[in-house]
Amino acid sequence: MKDNVAEEHLYLAFSHQYRDSIFPLHTSISLFLLSYCDCKLFKVFLVPTGEDVGDQCVTKNLAGDLEVHLISRCQLPVVVQSCTLPAVVVKDDKFCRAGLSVVLRHIIQKTFEADPSKKDVLELLGFKKTCLKACAEVSQWTRLCEISIPLAVERFLTASPEHCQAIPPDILLLERKLGEPVRVHNDDKIRRQKLQQQKASAKVAVPVLGEEATEELKPGEVHEHPPSSLELSVAFSKLLAQEAPEAINREAPHVRRTKTSDLPLLDHVFAEGLYFTVADLVLLPCIHQFLVCSKKQGKNLVNLPLISSWYRRVQEVPGVKKAAGKCNMELLQLPELVSAPKEQLQHSASVPDELEEDNEDSHFIGGPRPTMTKLMENGIEAKFSPHPCPSWTLDWTSLPSAVSPGEGKMSRDRALRKQQQLNNLVAAVTKLAKPGDLIVDFCSGGGHVGIVLAYMMPSCQVVLIENKELSLIRAKDRSDELGLNNIWFIQANLDYFNGTFNIGVALHACGVATDMVIEHCLRARAAFVISPCCYGFIQNTDKFKYPRSHQFKEILSYKEHMILCRFADQTAVQLPPERRLIGKQCMGLVDLDRAWAAEEQNYSVQVISMEPESCSPKNNMFVGIPT
Repeated sequence: MKDNVAEEHLYLAFSHQYRDSIFPLHTSISLFLLSYCDCKLFKVFLVPTGEDVGDQCVTKNLAGDLEVHLISRCQLPVVVQSCTLPAVVVKDDKFCRAGLSVVLRHIIQKTFEADPSKKDVLELLGFKKTCLKACAEVSQWTRLCEISIPLAVERFLTASPEHCQAIPPDILLLERKLGEPVRVHNDDKIRRQKLQQQKASAKVAVPVLGEEATEELKPGEVHEHPPSSLELSVAFSKLLAQEAPEAINREAPHVRRTKTSDLPLLDHVFAEGLYFTVADLVLLPCIHQFLVCSKKQGKNLVNLPLISSWYRRVQEVPGVKKAAGKCNMELLQLPELVSAPKEQLQHSASVPDELEEDNEDSHFIGGPRPTMTKLMENGIEAKFSPHPCPSWTLDWTSLPSAVSPGEGKMSRDRALRKQQQLNNLVAAVTKLAKPGDLIVDFCSGGGHVGIVLAYMMPSCQVVLIENKELSLIRAKDRSDELGLNNIWFIQANLDYFNGTFNIGVALHACGVATDMVIEHCLRARAAFVISPCCYGFIQNTDKFKYPRSHQFKEILSYKEHMILCRFADQTAVQLPPERRLIGKQCMGLVDLDRAWAAEEQNYSVQVISMEPESCSPKNNMFVGIPT
C-alpha cells in the first residue's frame, strides 16, 4: 500500500436512522461502498440535516470499524456549503467533489491508487471506466440509479400504509431494464458461444456449466428469463479472477456463418449487464430496504422476478455479504418466485409516461423555412442587441502564460479564437461585477473563463464547476501556478451546486446545459453571461420542456422547435454562406425563446453576437440582469 496519501474528508448528510440504514440513502450507499472496498483513506463526517443529534445515537450501528464524526452544516468548509452532500474535499484544500456518482467513483479510484492490488475494486468502474460517469442530467441510467431509485425508496418507506400499496414506478422501470438485452464490448464472440451452447444443449439436454460454478450460482437460477449458464460463467469468472470460459469446441461452420443480427441476445446478470459494477452497489442498499419493507407489509414480489433474482445473485459476489455485515444489513434470503400470470405482470409493470424515454421522432424531414415563416407571420424574428463594447480586449501579451488558453493543448489559431471569445465574456462580466461578488463559471472545462476572471478580478471570488475530473485538475494546476487564492473548484453535476452567487457565466454550455445554467441563475437572482453551444443536442428532459417561453409555446410545437435547434447547428465555416445564415437565424430564434422565458421571471435579457463573429460558429451570447 502506498504511503503519504493526503487525508481527505468525506461529508455525508444524516437525517435519521431506520432499521439497518442511515438516511438519506446516499449516505448508506457511500458507507456500504467504503465497507466493500475496505477503504479507510477518508475521515468521515456526518452532517445532521435537522436538529442536533447525539454522538451515540448516530454512531452505534455504523459501518464496522469506521470512525465517524459529527459536524454541523455551518462547520463545513465554505466550498462544501454550496454543495449537496455527499462531498469530498482534501483537508484545507479548495477542490471539492460533490454528488453521489462523483464521490463513489473517487472512492474507488483512491482505493486502487493506495493499493494497486485491489484490481477488483477498479473493475467496479466498468468497461473504459465509464460506469455512472455520464451526468444524471443527460443519462437516464445515471439518473435512475443516482436519483430516482433512492428517492422512490425513501418515499415508499415513509408513506402511510394506504399510500404505499403500489410498487413505485421507478422500481418497475428498473425491473423492465433488467429484462432488456445486454450490449457489451466484444459481445459478438460471447453471443456466438451462446449459440454454440444452445445448439449443444438442444442435442444433449444437459447444462454446460461446471459443478463448482453451479453451486456458486444457485441463488441466481430462478429467473423469469434466466441468463444462460454462459452469461453466468462469463460474469462470475471475471469476479473470481478466472479465465473467461471458451467454447468447448471450435465454432461450428454454421455458427461462424450466422449473421450478427441473428445471434441470440445476452441476458442481464447484474444491473448494467454481464459484469458487477458500482451501479449494483448503489442499487443494493436501496432495493434491500424496499424488499424488507415490502416483506413486512406482506407484499407479493411475483411482479419483480428479475429484481429478486438480481438481489439473490448480488449476494453471491465475493465481499458483498461481508460488507453488508459491517453495515448491519441483514440481507434477505428470498424464496424462489413463481411468475405471475402474463396479464398481471403486464398490468403491474406499466411505467408512467414521464419515466419513459422520449420516443418522439427526432429524425425531422424538411428544412426550417416553414417554421421560420410561421414565426414571422406572428411577428417573431431573430433579433440581436448591439454589442456594448465591440473593440474591448484584454492585453494578452502582458498576461502570464498560465492565464492564456494557449497554455492548454490547442493550436495557435484556436487559441486566438478562444482569446476573442474570452474578450467578449470578460468584458460583459467586468461591467456587471463589483468587489466581493461571487462569480460561478458553470461547465468550466479547463477553466479558460474562470481563471481569467479570478486573475483580473482579485476582489471577487470565483467558483469553477465541471463534471469532468481531468479538465478541472488541469484548471487547478494553472491556478496553482498563478498563485490564485480567490478561486474554488467543484467537480459535480450542475444539480449538486446549490450555493448563492452574484454572476453566473458559461462559455459554450452544451445543449440543455445552457438552460440549466440559466435556471441556476434565475433561482439565485444572479446576473448571467452565457454563450450557448450544441443546439442540436437540445431535447425535452424531465426538467426542461421546449419551447421555453409562453410566446413560442403558443405558436410552435415541440417538433417544430426541434427543427430550429437542429438547423441552429448548421453554422460551420465549411458550409455555404446561405446555409450558415439560416443557421445563425435559427440560433437567434432558439436563444430568443430562452431570453423571453427568462424575462418572464423578471429579467432583462439581451442576445448579442460576439465580436468578431468569426471567433466561433456558435457566437451568440446572453447577458441577463434581474430587474
